[in-house]
Amino acid sequence: MSKQELTEEETCWNSWIKDRDPDAGDVLVRRYTPLVTYHVQRISSGLPRNVSRDDIMSLGLQGLFDALTKFDPSRDLKFDTYASFRIRGTIIDGLRKEDWLPRSSREKSKKMDEEIIRLEQKLLRSATPEEIANHMGMTVDEVYQTVHEHYFSNVLSIDEKINEDDDEGKASFVLKDERSKSPEQTAMMSELISDLAATIKELNKNEQIVLDLFYTEEMTLTEIGEILSLSTSRISQIHSKALFKLRKLLSPEIIDGGIL
Repeated sequence: MSKQELTEEETCWNSWIKDRDPDAGDVLVRRYTPLVTYHVQRISSGLPRNVSRDDIMSLGLQGLFDALTKFDPSRDLKFDTYASFRIRGTIIDGLRKEDWLPRSSREKSKKMDEEIIRLEQKLLRSATPEEIANHMGMTVDEVYQTVHEHYFSNVLSIDEKINEDDDEGKASFVLKDERSKSPEQTAMMSELISDLAATIKELNKNEQIVLDLFYTEEMTLTEIGEILSLSTSRISQIHSKALFKLRKLLSPEIIDGGIL
């Protein structure tokens, strides 16, 4: 950002904070809308196709306005960081209220888990997506999508809990107290992390890159696609395949244990 742009933004902030000038507010909303778009893209990657991206964008903009209204410049906190919490919290809170994963999808996921167990007991080995699809009369893409949605719902429900009793009535984030874990839990967690790391090494090169860029570098699927010169849909497929391979290590019990 140039010095002129920085000065203009500071002027807008002063006008907004002191007088709640609507023109200044509009400028700030436009300035930070790309931040909303970024979080919408990341969250949308794990949602069913029937969830409207426009609805999620609307929730994100509500979160941005909430952040603009409540941000205190005197605190030692960057607005981007503060706004990100508000934007993500508002989106996830809205998704929960709308029950973004329908009961039918949850039942489908539960049934698939049960059928996978039966199939693997019969085969005496891990079943492939193709075998599961054939066994259940589904397409391979449906298998990947079901695993993807189920995993993402578990992560959202645990990693970003909404405290409805927050004094502002808005989204807040709950961090687990790691010190409360028992020695047994700590040992188990270490073993699970080791198993997860070993399994990730068994993924192919593109799958490892996609997971690393998405979860470590926090890039969107579209951005990853540009880096790998692949379409967003292809990156989404690679992402889903990688999650399927990690399925057993990404169970709710492990997530509940604080691994992810």
